Amino acid sequence: MFKKIVLWALSIILLVVIAGYGYLRYTGMVPRHNYETVPPVLPEFKRPTVLVFNKTNGFIHREGLPAADAMLTELADELGWDVFITNNAAVHNASDLKRFKMVVWNNTSGDVLTEEQRRDFKSWLQQGGGWVGLHAAGGDPSYQWDWYADVLIGAQFIGHTMEPQAQDADVYAVAPANDLTSHIPSPWNVKHEEWYAFDQNPRAKGYDILLNIDETSYITVGETHFGMIDSMEGEHPLAWRHAVGEGKAFYSSIGHYAPTYSVPEYRELIKKAMVWSAQ
Repeated sequence: MFKKIVLWALSIILLVVIAGYGYLRYTGMVPRHNYETVPPVLPEFKRPTVLVFNKTNGFIHREGLPAADAMLTELADELGWDVFITNNAAVHNASDLKRFKMVVWNNTSGDVLTEEQRRDFKSWLQQGGGWVGLHAAGGDPSYQWDWYADVLIGAQFIGHTMEPQAQDADVYAVAPANDLTSHIPSPWNVKHEEWYAFDQNPRAKGYDILLNIDETSYITVGETHFGMIDSMEGEHPLAWRHAVGEGKAFYSSIGHYAPTYSVPEYRELIKKAMVWSAQ
């Protein structure tokens, strides 16, 4: 009888472990190292085209990814552009990148490019390319490419709100309003979002800060789950832009939840960022 109870208990534990591991793989909490070396076959584009890159070797934003894809497709159509959506990182080669008006990294996570792809992407951007990064593109602690975190993003993600994770908060366009933020109300109360914190303010590197968040408008608790920190000392930026050689880069940390991509103010911000980065 005792042996049966022990075997039953061990079976239950094993099932729990298997289920837990399966859930972690489903969410992307188990890092992957999948790298493509054969690029996708590109169609003949009839209009200027946006490359939307959705690769996830880390956490998978199952809500945000498709919602952002839909938004980006609609915005590109409004601009008279086409969209090519892929999770094949091998599209980041010198030949194919020249065919795109600009590139959006949509909630990418983990380490996604080979060394050769990194060189080609960096060279393309520095020679006049345009890049827009959304949410997880700058919100993953597992970067293995120093230039990406230190220069392209300009700061390292250190955590996000967890108690609760989704909160309303007041966001402000940095005064004076500019070409990207002139439509943003003051304050802009953003509903039900996850708020990132970073290890430093990219302003110190000369980056143009576009949006700040008022930390008194939502709950911060310092260290949160898994050792993450959800607050910053002083100015707490959410979106910024800067030059990368002859190219342009824009990053927004907003966009964890699908409904955010239907918010008119956010759609307009990303649309303007796409135009700015492509100029």
